[in-house]
Amino acid sequence: MNYTLHQLKIFLKITENQSITKASEELHLTQPAVSIQLKNFQDQFSIPLTEVVGRKLYVTDFGKEIAVAAKKILNEVDAINYKTLSYKGELVGRLKFSVVSTGKYVIPYMLSNFSHQNKGVDLVIDVTNKVQVIESLELNTVDFAMVSVLPKKLKVERVELMQNKLYLIAGKKGLSNKGLSRKKIFEQSPLIYREAGSATRAAMENFIIKNKFEVRKKIELTSNEAVKQAVIAGLGFSIMPIIGLKNELKNNEVQIVPIKGLPILTRWNIIWLKSKKLSPTALAFLEYLNAEKDQVIKETFEWIERY
Repeated sequence: MNYTLHQLKIFLKITENQSITKASEELHLTQPAVSIQLKNFQDQFSIPLTEVVGRKLYVTDFGKEIAVAAKKILNEVDAINYKTLSYKGELVGRLKFSVVSTGKYVIPYMLSNFSHQNKGVDLVIDVTNKVQVIESLELNTVDFAMVSVLPKKLKVERVELMQNKLYLIAGKKGLSNKGLSRKKIFEQSPLIYREAGSATRAAMENFIIKNKFEVRKKIELTSNEAVKQAVIAGLGFSIMPIIGLKNELKNNEVQIVPIKGLPILTRWNIIWLKSKKLSPTALAFLEYLNAEKDQVIKETFEWIERY
């Protein structure tokens, strides 16, 4: 056997995603590079690790056992690296975050200086919808979550960050129907929704129900970026968090449509389970966040106050 740590990482990522394409995206490698490494790894075993059925990749039972072993090996390697840094007096460990999709515009700025100051801390950030974020928190597979709406069924602690503002947004083509009343915008124009499970979608639906609008045409997309591009293209209107629209507003690609009852205001929060025993690394992050969050918000997100 002459496999490398690099091959173990690639194989483990393939088994987690059951897809070479998704594994290559997460590893920031090309698909051919991942496929070659998988073949080189497979060549060292006489028993198949994966199989393709109907163009879909499946991990064999033997492959699953190898994946378990690979994960243990990689965890031990991480432990060696952490121990080395610890003996040098550096903060070490891994922090796992689950972040609602719009939170991707916020979380990097909250982590940037902390990461630069603590080279021995690895960050794992999963960006998904609210349902998956809360599930990750409930299953205790992450240290922290970032949400704009607090979960009702979980007991959590939190650090409050900044306001999240949601406005009705239109592209230039959408605004060509400026003769429409506010009510008719909702009832006669296509409305672009996020997928079920999204906090943004829930806020949009609550607003429509509260105002007793009858929506006749819905378009559903699975990311804020997709919704934004659809609005810019003139496909319809949407209620969106302003935080992801800085450049588009500046370049007049989208505009805010004034309407009574908007913006919808929520607040970004870093949350964690109240019962969770936080690691020294997690406690150090909270200490940093409480000390630095106001400065980060002022330097990075002050532009939002103009709207």
